[in-house]
Amino acid sequence: MSAPAWTARVLTLFPEMFPGPLGHSLAGKALAAGLWSLEAVDIRYFATDRHRSVDDAAFGGGPGLVMRPDVIDAALSAVMGVTGPERERPADEALIYLSPRGRPLTQARVRELAAARRVTLLCGRYEGVDQRVLDAWSVEEISVGDYVLSGGEPAAIVLIDACVRLLPGVMGDAETLAEESFEGGLLEYPHYTRPQEWRGRKVPEVLASGHHENIRAWRRAQSEAATRERRPDLWARRQAPSAVKEGKSR
Repeated sequence: MSAPAWTARVLTLFPEMFPGPLGHSLAGKALAAGLWSLEAVDIRYFATDRHRSVDDAAFGGGPGLVMRPDVIDAALSAVMGVTGPERERPADEALIYLSPRGRPLTQARVRELAAARRVTLLCGRYEGVDQRVLDAWSVEEISVGDYVLSGGEPAAIVLIDACVRLLPGVMGDAETLAEESFEGGLLEYPHYTRPQEWRGRKVPEVLASGHHENIRAWRRAQSEAATRERRPDLWARRQAPSAVKEGKSR
């Protein structure tokens, strides 16, 4: 029997937003082929009053509303199959709340999530989700960037897309994954195609030389230069292990 497909489960007030872009291109083809599956769960279904209320005013005052812990808890308990107070879940299943307060999403974390069996994503709205339910479920908070979105759904789509392309059988050329940005802690080198000269701009001669070793060296140098210039934080982290190792050897 084959292993179950990688699953992305999304808890949202707007299930109609899925699959959205995930239904197209590589992710859409892989979804149709059964290489991964998608579940969009309507949080409002778990509200108990006649108005299906999912939010209320914040304690302490201030503008905006907060998503209620009892409604979120009921949704999580139902999809996770948990009935007791421990709020335990399988070890190979990640539970994530998309939030600008979270740790930045990295390619390393994406690889870990793509290796899990299932990823459950909680999409907030309004001012966010009551902290108590996040604590009760030990929810991991992840941010896709230093900016604020109107809700967690676009961030969930970003995270899912990043994971899906790493799944076996999704990308046609495995070497493509090894040379992308953030692999090895570097940004990717620039790319060129035909025509060889365009508006007076020529493709770097080394790329047309056919000398593979020189091409690899050029691309490596370009990746390093781009990382130093555009992402000094990445470059500093990449250099840190070397500095530590040199310090220990002295």
